[in-house]
Formats: sequence, C-alpha cells, structure tokens
Amino acid sequence: MSDPAARPSAADLDARADAPQAGPSAPAVHAGDRSFAAIAAKVRAGEPLDRDDGVALYRHRDLLGLGVLANEVRERLHGDRTYFNVNLHINPTNVCEADCKFCSFARLTPDMPQAYTMTVEQVRQKLIERAHQPITEVHVVNGLHPGVPFSYYTDILRGLKEVRPDVHLKAYTAVEIHYFAEKYGMTYEQVLRALIEAGLGSLPGGGAEIFADRVRRKICRDKADAQQWLEVHRTAHRLGLRTNCTMLYGTVETLEERVEHMLALRELQAETGGFQTFIPLAFHNEHNDFRKLPEPTGVDDLRTYAVGRLMLHNIPHIKAYWVMIGVKTAQIALSFGVDDLDGTVQEEKIYHMAGADTPMALARAELVRLIREAGRVAVERDTLYGVRWVDDGAPLPEIRMDASVPFSGHSGRVQLPVLS
Repeated sequence: MSDPAARPSAADLDARADAPQAGPSAPAVHAGDRSFAAIAAKVRAGEPLDRDDGVALYRHRDLLGLGVLANEVRERLHGDRTYFNVNLHINPTNVCEADCKFCSFARLTPDMPQAYTMTVEQVRQKLIERAHQPITEVHVVNGLHPGVPFSYYTDILRGLKEVRPDVHLKAYTAVEIHYFAEKYGMTYEQVLRALIEAGLGSLPGGGAEIFADRVRRKICRDKADAQQWLEVHRTAHRLGLRTNCTMLYGTVETLEERVEHMLALRELQAETGGFQTFIPLAFHNEHNDFRKLPEPTGVDDLRTYAVGRLMLHNIPHIKAYWVMIGVKTAQIALSFGVDDLDGTVQEEKIYHMAGADTPMALARAELVRLIREAGRVAVERDTLYGVRWVDDGAPLPEIRMDASVPFSGHSGRVQLPVLS
C-alpha cells in the first residue's frame, strides 16, 4: 500500500483519543475511546477479544480508527496480498421447501413463477460452455428440493468432474447437508462421504445466517438450526474437508447477536481448525418478505468486516463478497481487514434475484485493476489458497480471462515469500 508514514497508525489514533485537549471547544475524551485503546492493546498482544470487546468495537465512533486496527491484523497475516480465484457459480435448482423470510431466490414449489430445476446434463453444459476458461472452482448451491433423489446431487458432482477432472467442487451448504441427511435417512458423515466419493472438494459457508434462536425463529425457522449447522462443519472438518463460514447481517439481529455468532465460529475453529474464510453477507431487501427493512449501509459493511477480522483471530481469511456489497465498497474493505475478493463469480443468481445491481461476473483483468488501485498485490489462488499467479505489474490488456498464468512463466501453484 502507500507509505505507512503517510497515514496514522492505530497507536497514533489511540494516542489522539487519550491525549488531553486544549481549549474550551476541544472535544471531550469519551470512555469508549479509552476502551478502544485497551482493546487495541489486546489485539497487538495476541489476546482473543471477548463479547464485550466485540460489541464495543461495533459501537466505537471512529470508523477509520477501527479500520486501521483491523488493517494491522490483515497486514500482519497477509501483507498487501489480496486473493481471488476464477470460479463459476451454478445453482441447479431454486425449488426450496424452506420459507426463509429474507430469501429472494427460492420458490416453494416447482410450479411457482421463476421456479426451475436443471437436469444433470444442463449443469454439465454450464461448464462445457466455458471449456476455454481456466476455471479452478465450481461453486454449487441449491434450494431444498423435496422432489429429487439423493443421486441428483451426486450425479451433478460426477458430471462436472467428467467435464473437468481438475476442477475443485465447492458444493452444498451445511443446510443442504442437514436436509439430505434427514430426507434420505443418512447421517452427516454418510452424506459427506458419498459426496466426497462423487467429487466434493470443500463446503461453502452459506446457511449460517445468525445463530441466535430468537432471530432464526423470525427469519429462517424451518431449516437447520445453529447447532446442526455447526455439527455439519465439525463433521466435514473431521473428514478432512476445508469449509468457509458466513454471517448474514442487517435483518433483525442485534450487535450482541452478531458478536455471539462470531464467537461460536471461533470456538469451532479452535476445536477443528477447518475454516478457511469468514464471509459477512449483507442483507438485500428486494423481492422478499423483509422488503420494508432498510439494507445495511456502507459504514455497517465496513464495520462488520473490521470487527470480523479482529474477533476471528484464528480464521485465516476475511472475504468481501463483491457481488453483495459492490466493487467500490469491496475495494475499501481491503483496508478494513479484508484480504480476499472472492473471484470472477460467473452466473451468480441468489443475490441478483434479491436486487443486487453488481455485474454478473468480473474478468480477471478487472479484478486485478480493482486490487491494484486499492494499493494491494493481486494473487490468484485455488480454492484451498494454493497460489497460482502473482501480479507482477504487467499491462492490464495482457491479463486475459482465458489464461491463469498469462505472463509470469509459472505453471500450477507458485510459492509466495513468507511474511516476516
């Protein structure tokens, strides 16, 4: 990034908050500023933050000071590196018997307007059409369809692997895994082992929403609960799968419930070490039962990323899903604790059906441009954070969509230098 001397450090901001102010018109020093200094000291000492710390960070009045502290942790872990991948989203069906009040994607029955269910061959065709692209990941998420057999899901994985044996399949949320287990009379482990045998590589983090029972009764009462979601991920980690984790924010939850959600994720991570990335998901209010609720503001977005980075010290990566918050806010989030922008995200439907006005995909060159302009170094990764390509500053026109390693001379994974 730019010269660190040109911007204040978190320590400078703490000192300004705590220093006596001259003159009768000088602002008073608030207790919240002093508590922020104490929290910052804990962060720098490597001490885990507690619930009260997290709530205090959310309520801290100095957004930029919060961002500076989160950026310290981000740069300690990743320097200026910002990760992305070349990925394709496929949502084979949006038929779903769960009636989540915030969801604009699902249709309760197959005969409802805009309901659809692809055949396995149609799913395969999505990848065949992109045979010329260096896609390294296919992200598969569905509704909870009551009318298809379990083989539908395993056949999708096998079909995609037949088209591209090298592609990583990140498929089926914990909510789907729980649904499969209940519907088809299997345990979580049996479901996951069958999916792994068919080609599953990792789990996405969706369906976590907010863990608080009070909130789930209001927004998603008829699908996997918090403990079931966590148990699916615990089982996946035990079987050697890496997974992501999410938090939906901006509906009816409190700040305390957001922090408690993060702490539950942190506790499971301390037990298993299987989470790769935390992804805050901003609520969109179009075409769903919560259309009268205001959406989170840009300030809430940035604050949530920063608090997530500071609370989740044991989860390596924080991702800004540009599809949800927009590319400009995602750029700014790279200074608020975020080190991952997701990827090209071709064919995303879930949030565009909720009113997201972001592009349906971004080219590799555009992602690199966004990262460069934020003062960071673009690093193309695979799903498990193996490095495929590192930006060496070549002209953007040379960075093509159809070549993962367009000019660096590397093939496959490359090794980044270890941060000191």
